[in-house]
Amino acid sequence: MTRLADLPAQPPGAPWPTHEWPVGPLPDGADRPGIEALLAEAFDGPQDGPLGATHAVVAIHGGRLALERYGAGFGPEVTCRSWSMAKSITQVLAGLAVYDGVLDINAPAEIDLWRTPGDPRVTITPDHLLRMSSGLAWSEDYVEAGRSDVIEMLMGSGAADMAAFAAAKPLAHPPGEHFYYSSGTTNILSRLIAQAMGATGRAAFEAFMRERLFGPLGMQSPAPRFDGIGTFVGSSFCFCTPRDFARFGLFCLRDGVWEGRRLLPEGWIDCARTPTYQQPGGEDEGPYGAHWWLDRWGPGSFAATGYEGQRIILRPDIDLVLVRNGVTPYETRASVEAWTVALAAAFG
Repeated sequence: MTRLADLPAQPPGAPWPTHEWPVGPLPDGADRPGIEALLAEAFDGPQDGPLGATHAVVAIHGGRLALERYGAGFGPEVTCRSWSMAKSITQVLAGLAVYDGVLDINAPAEIDLWRTPGDPRVTITPDHLLRMSSGLAWSEDYVEAGRSDVIEMLMGSGAADMAAFAAAKPLAHPPGEHFYYSSGTTNILSRLIAQAMGATGRAAFEAFMRERLFGPLGMQSPAPRFDGIGTFVGSSFCFCTPRDFARFGLFCLRDGVWEGRRLLPEGWIDCARTPTYQQPGGEDEGPYGAHWWLDRWGPGSFAATGYEGQRIILRPDIDLVLVRNGVTPYETRASVEAWTVALAAAFG
């Protein structure tokens, strides 16, 4: 297996941004004209073009706020959608449960529906869920071209209890043998985290999120959403300001350490960025780790991504966190990928 790139520590003299972001310059090797051209394309170009509307771009280099730009009507205090960037937040919440010793990701998941004698789903583990390899039947279709389980879960009959909706699906493949990106599996995982932490229900789980993750990092803006029975919709809904998305990204780039204190198990972020076995297939099938996409934005990079072009991109090799929020049409989603790849490359 290829050795993972080392995660950078907070540079000496760079304050942690728990209360406010320290400001710093672009790196010496940055392509400044290239960066400005890309920002002009994003903010001054036609909003009906392939890139769509860019609401915010924030870049953190060496732990300091090096670049910040907003579209009309947006600014540092305006919250933006996470969409599936929430999946990476859920992965970190699972790490907190592992840190407390109440969740074993390699043990069978404690889902009552799967405990019927002879049910083959009993062998599904939280690690299978994290790696989108549960084998559960699912249709992750955002434009509803036929059957869409994710739309039905988020906005239809599954909205009352999203984890139960997803957990009721039959196996289409043996657990651990087939990769398929599924928002349903994330909401099953969210239920498991709540059970493990003794934090079921909206009030208890939101208190857990704020006490153990958002509060220590100084994230004041997060607005998580919950389903009808109070399970965090970890697949899709945690609104934040771009600066708070950047705080979350920096926390992960710093290996789960904040202000010199380890909050996540040692190796948990390495688990996130260790590739999952994936069959060759469609454009959205890899490379993928554990609820993070890998390697698309430079060597050793990993990222939280979401519908319509939401991104938190981490480049350990150049100590960069890059956040993009906006609305890119689904049919031109490749354009935001190319644009973020180019912007990350322009930093070094």
